[in-house]
Amino acid sequence: MANPNVGQTVASTWKAVVGTKPEDNIFDDYWLLDRLSKGKAFLSVNGGRTVNGAVEYAVNSTVKSYSDTETLDTTRIDVFDEFEYAWKEYAGTVVMSELERAKNQGTGGKFALLPAKLANLQSTMRKVLNEGIFSDGTGNSSKDIGGLQHIVASSPTSGTVGGINRATFSFWRNQQSSGAQSSSAFDNLRSTMRSVYNSCASGVNSKQPTYFVTTQTVYEGYESLLTANEQGTSQTPEQGDAGFKNSYLTFKGIPGGYDADCPSGLLYFLNTDNLKLAYQKGYWMKGFPSVDPANQTVEVFKVMTIANLISNNPRRPGAITAIT
Repeated sequence: MANPNVGQTVASTWKAVVGTKPEDNIFDDYWLLDRLSKGKAFLSVNGGRTVNGAVEYAVNSTVKSYSDTETLDTTRIDVFDEFEYAWKEYAGTVVMSELERAKNQGTGGKFALLPAKLANLQSTMRKVLNEGIFSDGTGNSSKDIGGLQHIVASSPTSGTVGGINRATFSFWRNQQSSGAQSSSAFDNLRSTMRSVYNSCASGVNSKQPTYFVTTQTVYEGYESLLTANEQGTSQTPEQGDAGFKNSYLTFKGIPGGYDADCPSGLLYFLNTDNLKLAYQKGYWMKGFPSVDPANQTVEVFKVMTIANLISNNPRRPGAITAIT
C-alpha cells in the first residue's frame, strides 16, 4: 500500500514507477472558473485603484402628459450612480531546496520535481479562485473574492454590493426564489427554474441568462425530471423548457453544469453580459523570477493573481435556494 507520508523527494526519486508525472488525486474540474476565465466574461482591466463604472437606475420623473401652456417640471433628476469593487489579491509560493534538486537530478528522478511543484501551485491557485467565485467574500478577514453568495445572494434585500446598498436600492437586487420541495424530491425545481429564469430575462431575449450552474446533487435531480422525449426533437411546449445537448443539460436552450464548489441546495442563473471575472492586466496567474534567499540554500518561486468577481447589473442573475 502506498504511504502518503513518504515525502515528495522520496516520491520523486525512488525506483522506476508507472508514469512520468504524479497522478492528480486532489484537484477537480472547475466548471465555473473555466467558463468565466475565457471569452467575454473574462475582463482585463489596465490599472486602477478599484473596478468601477456607471449604472443607470431611475427614470426621468419629469416626463408626463401636460396641457397647452402648463408649466413643465424642471426638477433636476438623478438617474445615474457608480458601482465600485475592490481588487482581491491571491498568491502562493514553491520552495525548492538544493538538496531536493540534487537528489532529483539525472537518472535518479521519477519525474521532474520542480515543474511538477509549479504545476501543483497553479492548480491550487485555480482551486482557491474557484472556491472564491462561489463565496460570500467574508473569508480570510474579507480578503477573499466577493463571489456568487455575495453578488447573487440568497437574501438580496440586504447588504452592500459594489458600494451600493441593496436595502435602499431595489434595482440592485438579484432574482431569488426557494426551490424547496412540496411533497417529493425536486418536485418544485422546474417551475422555480422557469420563474427565476424569466425574471432574470425580464421579457428581453438579449438579457436571458448565459448558463446555469449548481451542485451535482441538484444537477442529477434536474436530470431525473426529464423525460425520454426531452432528449429528442419531438417535444411539447412544457417539455421544450428542458433537455439534453451533447453531454450537458439545457434549460430553455442554455447549457448548465455542476461544480464541486457550489454550495449545497443552490442553483444559479448567470448572465456573462453583466457578470465578469475582472483581473488586473498581466496579473492573472502571474509568475515571478525566482529568488534565492541570502541565508538559505533554496530557490523560491511565486505566482500571483489580482482579480474580483463583479456585476454592473445584479438584477440579471438569479439564485434558487433551499433546493430539496
